[in-house]
Amino acid sequence: MKTLTTCMTLALCWCTWIEAAPAKAADAAQGNPAAGTAVVAEKLYRETYRPQFHFTPAKNWTNDPNGCVFYKGEYHLFFQHNPKGINWGNMTWGHAVSPDMVRWKQLEHAIYPDKLGTIFSGSAVVDPNNTAGFQTGDEKVIVCIYTSAGKPFTQSIAYSNDRGRTFTKYEKNPVLGHIVGGNRDPKVLWHEPTKKWVMALFLDKNSYALFGSPDLKAWERLCDVPVPGAGECPDFFELPIDGNPKNTRWVFWGGNNTYLLGTFDGKTFEKESGPHPSNWGGNCYAAQTWSDIPPADGRRLQIAWMRGGKYPGMPFNQQMSFPTELTLRTTPEGVRLTKKPVREIENLHAKKHSWAARALAPGGENLLSGLEGELFDLRAEIELGQATAVGFTLRGQKVQYDAAAKEVTALGKKAPLAPVDGRIRLQILLDRTTIEVFGNDGLISMPTCFLPDFANRTLAVYAEGGKARIVSLEVYELRSAWE
Repeated sequence: MKTLTTCMTLALCWCTWIEAAPAKAADAAQGNPAAGTAVVAEKLYRETYRPQFHFTPAKNWTNDPNGCVFYKGEYHLFFQHNPKGINWGNMTWGHAVSPDMVRWKQLEHAIYPDKLGTIFSGSAVVDPNNTAGFQTGDEKVIVCIYTSAGKPFTQSIAYSNDRGRTFTKYEKNPVLGHIVGGNRDPKVLWHEPTKKWVMALFLDKNSYALFGSPDLKAWERLCDVPVPGAGECPDFFELPIDGNPKNTRWVFWGGNNTYLLGTFDGKTFEKESGPHPSNWGGNCYAAQTWSDIPPADGRRLQIAWMRGGKYPGMPFNQQMSFPTELTLRTTPEGVRLTKKPVREIENLHAKKHSWAARALAPGGENLLSGLEGELFDLRAEIELGQATAVGFTLRGQKVQYDAAAKEVTALGKKAPLAPVDGRIRLQILLDRTTIEVFGNDGLISMPTCFLPDFANRTLAVYAEGGKARIVSLEVYELRSAWE
């Protein structure tokens, strides 16, 4: 592992092609600085409200993650980006790569607008068998599938023969013409049993469809998939239940974080249950999973846009969630999707503080009284005992569990969480402008943005209404991913 000094030097070099934006008055869409805060905007990746382990581009607007694909040791993250301004517009695919989904290197923009329109959301795949015929050298081709947002919306492709450093648009774009409404956001995967590519596409309102292709160029409609209450940004993938590869279900995902569970035979998706919620936080939208994760790893990895965050006076606008690992688990309510922060968060772990078998009483000792800071990974198992509520106060923000209601409250949002044998488990990621809460090994996920009071860097753990017990509590101070 590189030294912190070396990593800091690399991080700065990675971004030398981007001119750091000067400090400017807070845009109305960006909110207002916390009282008494001297906003620093000119120190790239050290700005006052710059997240330190959630991805943000160096400057300007960003939204949906696009084209998440893994190839030769690199996680690729493309993203909706405005190269010209702090607000939405001029949609172009920005591009970053990472060895671990934690430390990102921003590259040149990958796909720019053309005569077919601006470049809306989509996905990317590695074409190992050269089904599209684009390969010209030893590298396997990375193919991006995206929406050309002209009049009307259509679906196009672009390809790279140099590990994603440059892309060429297919000369016969679009590969899928207009169908209905604002049809958009193609998510493509390889279906090995039928030896074809499958595309999930948003059509209109709550309607989606699946399409099939042998070569990424010619597509046929396979089936329609209604997802009540959802819209945009589909995803479609198969997962084992409880880790059993012989017992799997397909997940059909909508942009608002609801999903269906069912079966897929290469032509028809048959719904078995759903839609189910997967997010209870205030800022999460348009999530996408990575394609082509090696079988030796085997994880289903996801990242989302933390829509609606405020970053007053900053040269950038909006951020991504921290990547998560998705699994299917049997619960008393049935099979459900779970999500937990990827294990690579440990790459940022610094000093560890831990406690076990400690009483937690109203008005009693605050085990975290000696800790202050901005960046933490907290992991707790708490036996509720006689307490009516237990929780944490993080820089003045409460994450609280209500024992009677059986729910977690964080930053004004609530999520149901039933105790297991009288205990709950929480993992909380605290960044400069975000709190992400995960309960009972990922049964709930609550990613939410906030504007911190920079005078308050304290942490606390507490109980109300009666005694509880800390079974285990681990608090890791985190390094910045930009060091």
